Amino acid sequence: MVRERIPPKFDASNTQMTKSEAIELYRDMVLGRTFEDKCAEMYYRGKMFGFVHLYNGQEAVSSGIIRGAMQPGSDYVCSTYRDHVHALSAGVPPKEVMSELFGKITGCSKGRGGSMHMFSSEHRLLGGYAFVAEGIPVAAGAAFQSKYRREVLGDKSADQVTAAFFGDGACNNGQFFETLNMAALWKLPIIFVVENNKWAIGMSHERATSNPEIYKKATMFNMTGVEVDGMDVIAVRAVAQEAVARARAGDGPTLIEALTYRFRGHSLADPDELRSKSEKEEWLLRDPIKKFAAYVTEIGLATQEELKAIDIQIQELIEEAVEFAESSPEPDAQDLYRFVFA
Repeated sequence: MVRERIPPKFDASNTQMTKSEAIELYRDMVLGRTFEDKCAEMYYRGKMFGFVHLYNGQEAVSSGIIRGAMQPGSDYVCSTYRDHVHALSAGVPPKEVMSELFGKITGCSKGRGGSMHMFSSEHRLLGGYAFVAEGIPVAAGAAFQSKYRREVLGDKSADQVTAAFFGDGACNNGQFFETLNMAALWKLPIIFVVENNKWAIGMSHERATSNPEIYKKATMFNMTGVEVDGMDVIAVRAVAQEAVARARAGDGPTLIEALTYRFRGHSLADPDELRSKSEKEEWLLRDPIKKFAAYVTEIGLATQEELKAIDIQIQELIEEAVEFAESSPEPDAQDLYRFVFA
């Protein structure tokens, strides 16, 4: 029998956070959750097609790292097929993400990518990738060019850090090990973020790997490895800030394993019958948004009224995004071969 991993405890009492920072983190997490809930509604109403993988439950990871520790619009973000919320945290407007899901020309990938292939050069979003572990070496390439421009070409403004997001299922893939080795050898400014939600589609993580503690695999490459409670945005933000500072200072990469959980099935086509009811109920009690809301109101960083006002604002923003997507034009058939490399 496999021992249940308990997320490490984190003492937030020494964490320095301003009211504006707390509001930004809360807003970003609520934006992600509300957006994904609306995606489910639109999918079941036949407005979206293909596979749609939602991020509900994992918001603290995206918000804690991208909004809490990185510089959106400057630093690079590389995602997976569960990429909507990473795009939102990176600053891609909700209407462009929603429009992409609708397959419209106004989408961030001009309607050509859909749910699994969000991309925005303007926001340094390097893409979502349908194949498992496919984005990890792409992220390393972005980190390498930052280092090369700074150290070889003398561009002192090239201090960008790259975050590569991927799931626990990617960590048994050869690209994971090969890229970590290269990143450590060349001291690339990159953080590898494992969103360990316990399940790779229907395969339990504990059944798929000889050592379920992924962060410990960093030691093979003389790399810093950190385990963090992925349901605690403050804890995620703290470890991410250290990792980003380490990368920006030229001290190399970090492997962060965030223990988290998806509240919905693998995709919206998944009946989610493989996970036990008790397991899902246990993790629902750790809801990162509720947990953070309780914390900021308890210590006086925000009132319940202020948080409620944010909830309403976000709901209105998402409704506007849907209206924008529905009213946007379809891609022109004459442009079928645009943006295609021969």
